[in-house]
Amino acid sequence: MPGLLGKKIGMTSVFSADGKNLPCTVIEVGPCVVTQVKTIENDGYEAVQIGFQEKKEKHTTKPEMGHFKKAGVVPQRHLAEFKGQGAYKENKGAYNAGDVLNVDYFDGELYVDVIGTSKGKGFQGVVKRHNFKGVGEATLGQSDRQRHPGSIGACSYPAKVFKGTRMAGQMGNERVTVQNLQIIKLIPEHNLMLVRGSIPGAKGSIVIIQK
Repeated sequence: MPGLLGKKIGMTSVFSADGKNLPCTVIEVGPCVVTQVKTIENDGYEAVQIGFQEKKEKHTTKPEMGHFKKAGVVPQRHLAEFKGQGAYKENKGAYNAGDVLNVDYFDGELYVDVIGTSKGKGFQGVVKRHNFKGVGEATLGQSDRQRHPGSIGACSYPAKVFKGTRMAGQMGNERVTVQNLQIIKLIPEHNLMLVRGSIPGAKGSIVIIQK
């Protein structure tokens, strides 16, 4: 699926035409620059690689500098690859290295998918991580067990704990995709997009917006 890189600015709300107050997320989409166009002849598949947010040369490795100089662009902080250049060609024409893509790319679109990294919550127990109910109030014979997971299934058979058993552990900091978010408004002069609802990640985090 074709798309662009962006940055989550934060959340706000707008009024619709019928007077409803709609919660929405503000995303800074681009400007993104095409850093490489992959073809079947050279790479075995079609794809478009784009970069987002410029960075200084002193913070760029020599292999990266060679890659960016070949494309004729300044070093980029974030890179993403979207397979299938044909999807980019459908309405906008073919792209070449150095071309700049803005939020105008989504002009005419009604819905998008947004991919981001969720907020990290650290090591959490089963009540918060998996919505376990717990064992209720502390009574005679038990203490400090209200938020414990209880039995995890190991006994004489199968004499092991099944892989994937829900237990305490790392929560959040995962790649999350939210599909079919409605585009409320595009603001081309500031490269901003307003989508209805929330998207994963903290303010300032990098997200991928796909058609």
